[in-house]
Amino acid sequence: MASRLPPLLEPYLRLPPETSLILLTGVLGSSTNWLAHRYLYSLLSPRSVVNLEEHGSDQADKGDINVILVSFLRDYTFWKEGIGRLGVDLDGSTRRGRFVYVDGLSALFQTSLAHGAKAPSGSRAGRRVLSAPTPDELRKGLEDAISHLKSEITSVNPKIVLIIDQLDLFLAATGENLSAQALHETLLDIRENVHSTIVILSADEPLILSQTTPLENEHAAFALSIAHSAHMVMGLRMLDTGTAKDVSGVLRITCGGQYDQETENVVDERELLYFVGGDGGVRVFERGQ
Repeated sequence: MASRLPPLLEPYLRLPPETSLILLTGVLGSSTNWLAHRYLYSLLSPRSVVNLEEHGSDQADKGDINVILVSFLRDYTFWKEGIGRLGVDLDGSTRRGRFVYVDGLSALFQTSLAHGAKAPSGSRAGRRVLSAPTPDELRKGLEDAISHLKSEITSVNPKIVLIIDQLDLFLAATGENLSAQALHETLLDIRENVHSTIVILSADEPLILSQTTPLENEHAAFALSIAHSAHMVMGLRMLDTGTAKDVSGVLRITCGGQYDQETENVVDERELLYFVGGDGGVRVFERGQ
């Protein structure tokens, strides 16, 4: 099972520090999908608790890690199939009370669907639906998911990790009704109720504010605010020299603006190359290997 996580990435995919924010970014041609799948695998697979024991975490004797995933771009089937290829059954994790999926895509613009509409019972009981592109609906929907997951957890002092996929799409969907600052403040409120948060954005690195459209400026401001609030940033981009048959792109790992080297585990800043195979397998390696 350990081979399903590239060895060079294992130190970065463990349970994040308490209250921390991790930022994953990608660009067109360098998708974060494979990295997000491996974060989910690391957090939800049975080996996650084994890793904690091996590395002396204070969570080792306190039960499993639990995950809430909200996605504004990809449906449940995409995530289920992707992580299923790595050996984790999302339906099974849902039944065991370890996972909740929040659908931020399919009903976002269907005003006829009431807020927080719940999926049918059974294997879909741990799923929620966001029905409107407003910060209040986002906050209420995620608070409902957090409350549901906590009601299912039987372990002592549970650790809930919130993963938000393509939050910048939510910002775009609100039009002029939501500012980057307001969305960031909403995120801060939500983060108070979970152990740690992972945010996935579509920009490789925070953009420099320029005289562009208001929406582009809001996106840039939001990306900057998230990077400044992050413990760690993992950014994917294309090779500077173009495409290569044995290299899909570059993974850059850096400290975020809130990283405190005196109180937190060391973040080894580095650049790695990665290759995503046709079968979904991923190889991560250093330059020259």
